Amino acid sequence: MSVRDQGRRIEAAVVDSTPVGDSVEIRMRRAQDAAERAQKAEDEARAVAQEAKADAERVKQISERGRTHLREIERHSDREVKQRVGEAQKAAEKFVRRERQAAEADAEEQRKEVAEEVEGEIADARRDAEQSHQDAEELVAEAADKLAEARRLAEEAAEAARAAAEDAQRQARELAGQAESQAKVADTKVKTTEELHDRLVTSAKQTARALNQETTNGLSSYSKAELVDLAAGVDIRGRSTMTKKELVAALKRASRRQ
Repeated sequence: MSVRDQGRRIEAAVVDSTPVGDSVEIRMRRAQDAAERAQKAEDEARAVAQEAKADAERVKQISERGRTHLREIERHSDREVKQRVGEAQKAAEKFVRRERQAAEADAEEQRKEVAEEVEGEIADARRDAEQSHQDAEELVAEAADKLAEARRLAEEAAEAARAAAEDAQRQARELAGQAESQAKVADTKVKTTEELHDRLVTSAKQTARALNQETTNGLSSYSKAELVDLAAGVDIRGRSTMTKKELVAALKRASRRQ
């Protein structure tokens, strides 16, 4: 609130507090008192205003100093931030270099280990391959020997087969000749047998006719040998073991059948 506004408020307060009907002197004194109080109030207001102005000036100065300090703090902070960022970047770069070097060292060591393992495996594989090649050569040589032996045995077998075939052909020719001779002999025997059969049939018929003509006493007059011959003529089985009486009875039965 300004000083003028404060004076107006005091004047209004004096007018309101003056009782109606008082004398002029009293009113003048009261007005003077009021003026003095107003002056005093105005002085106080001026003092307050000056103090407020001083405070405002101090506030302004403080504000200026604060802004200046803030700008300085900001610049300092920027410098510090930049410095710390730079230091952090440097530290990060150093850390990255150390890590890269460590990683490269580990990778190199691992590469060496792997290379040694690979070389060892390659060496083992070469030894195995050489051993396998040697074994294969031995097996090939052994197979060649066995093949040569098999060929020799096959040639021997073929030669034996040819010899056996020639021998079999020779034997077959001999057997064929023998069979042909035997066939001729068999034909001769068949013809002889047929002729003998015809003679036997003729003899049997003659014997049967003779038996029909003979009486019991007539057969009994034959000798056993003659009865056996008669029994052979009519094909009586078991005649060689029969007695004379049995031969006579068998001849009579054969005569009745005829």
